[in-house]
Amino acid sequence: MSDAPNIQYGSQTDYGTLYVSKSEAALKLQGTIQAGYGTLQAGQVLARNLSADGGIGKYVPYNLTSFDGTEASPGRAYLVADSGTSTYVYVTINDSYKFVVGDDLCINSDGSTAESLGAIKSIDVTSETQRAKITFTTSIGNDMTTAEHAYVCVEAGGASNNYSDAVGILEISVDTGTGSTAAGALAPVIVSNAILYGGMLSGNDDASVTDLSAVEVGNNYILK
Repeated sequence: MSDAPNIQYGSQTDYGTLYVSKSEAALKLQGTIQAGYGTLQAGQVLARNLSADGGIGKYVPYNLTSFDGTEASPGRAYLVADSGTSTYVYVTINDSYKFVVGDDLCINSDGSTAESLGAIKSIDVTSETQRAKITFTTSIGNDMTTAEHAYVCVEAGGASNNYSDAVGILEISVDTGTGSTAAGALAPVIVSNAILYGGMLSGNDDASVTDLSAVEVGNNYILK
C-alpha cells in the first residue's frame, strides 16, 4: 500500500490584512521585482535599483540602516569571507543570483561606512562549489569583515542612507525565486494615499518612514 499524499502549507505569518483604508483608493505602480530574493511578503518595504545598467529600474528589498546581523533583511547578500581591499567578494551561491552583471554594487558592515563599488563585472558560480565570487569595478576602501556582518547589495539609494532609499510597499506576496532558477516577479507597489497596518510591514525603520513621507499613528502607517 502506498503512502497517502500530503501538502505542506507552511506556517501562518500574520492573520491581519495589509490595508486599514480601502485598497482601491491607494496609488500603486506595477513593478518588476528583481530575481533572487526568494519569497517577499506583502508589506515588504522596497527600494529601486539605481544602477546604470544591469537590473536598472527594478524593485529590490529596502535595506535597514542599522543592523546587528539578526534581523531579516532580504536585500543583503552577506559575505562568507572578509573582503580585504580587493575588487571582489565571496557570497553564497544562492545569494549571488540577487545580482546581474552591470548592477552597481555597494558594501557595508556594522560600524563601517557603506561604499559604492561600481558595476559588477562578473559573477563566478562555477569555480567553487560552496561560494560565488563577485568581481566589480572599484576596490574596497576598508576591510569589511564577517564578524561585523558585512554584506553587499544593489545600489538603490544615496550614500547618506547606506545606498538604499525606500520608494514603496509591496502589496502582495510574491516569489522572486532563489538560485539559478530565479525569475523575478511582477507586483503592485503602493506609493501613496493609503493607511496600512504597521504590524504587516517588514524592512521598515525610521529612515524608510522619512523616505516615504509616511506618518505612524499607533499601529497605523499612513502614506500621504
